[in-house]
Amino acid sequence: MRAISIPFGCLMILLLTSGKCTAQNKPDTTSLYRIETLNGNEFIGNILSQDSLKIYLETSQLGKITIPRIEVKRMNKIESNSIKNGKYWSDNPQSTRYFWSPNGYGLKSGEGYYQNVWVLYNQVSIGVSDYFSIGAGMIPLFLLGGLPTPVWIVPKFSIPLVKDKVNIGVGAIAGTIIGADTKGVGIVYGVSTFGGRDNNVSLGLGYGFAGGNWATTPLVNLSGMVRVASSTYLLTENYFIGFGGNLNILMCVGGRTIIRRSAGIDYGLVIPLSAGTAFALPWLGLTVPFGKIEKTAKAPLR
Repeated sequence: MRAISIPFGCLMILLLTSGKCTAQNKPDTTSLYRIETLNGNEFIGNILSQDSLKIYLETSQLGKITIPRIEVKRMNKIESNSIKNGKYWSDNPQSTRYFWSPNGYGLKSGEGYYQNVWVLYNQVSIGVSDYFSIGAGMIPLFLLGGLPTPVWIVPKFSIPLVKDKVNIGVGAIAGTIIGADTKGVGIVYGVSTFGGRDNNVSLGLGYGFAGGNWATTPLVNLSGMVRVASSTYLLTENYFIGFGGNLNILMCVGGRTIIRRSAGIDYGLVIPLSAGTAFALPWLGLTVPFGKIEKTAKAPLR
């Protein structure tokens, strides 16, 4: 009897172990994955199974499809709330600023971007950590007959008070003009942002300085961003400046279009609203992100 029970027990252990292994290899069919192929196509669905050569995906529009792994450029897990009207809305790749002014959100560690406005304005910023970023910029007027050239740095701390709802930012824009007898100039500011990275409004307060002297009245900034489509945002950026006993307003209105979920084109009008003025200047800018933009992930097998 004992001789029979030992093999029988071993057999039961083997069967239970086999069943457990089978359960562990069951694919994660409840999570949504976005797969971008080398030819630019995009597929969103649940992974039914996968191996070293192919991914078997079930989509809502095309049904069950097979994607060769060699054709996969990028694959990442996404949240169901990122699908709107059947289209994938990626994370906002340029959520830390409006046309020019910063908001309370910051670059994440390893993220960065290059910004250009009307060819001459150039700035590069990078996230040192999830809470601190730094940038440097230049208007290279030395290329135009050796004219004095403005240069600056832009350190910024970003602190989340309520995740994805309330963020504050503290920073400075400090610079000088190379080739001119000018001491340091810039502004120290604080800004509070209410809302998420896609839809928000920001209220900022700053004090300017030049040549060791500080402004006696603050600069107030009120800006906002609204996402109206998967790759389109409406922007407004407004400055209230007390100068010479008068209140001067500089209003910027326009939009931003994201190209391939990365580079962005900003466009709009800059409108001074002070006594005796009635004109608008065009705004055109390009921003190209770099660094850790979007992670590529392998769908986990369970």
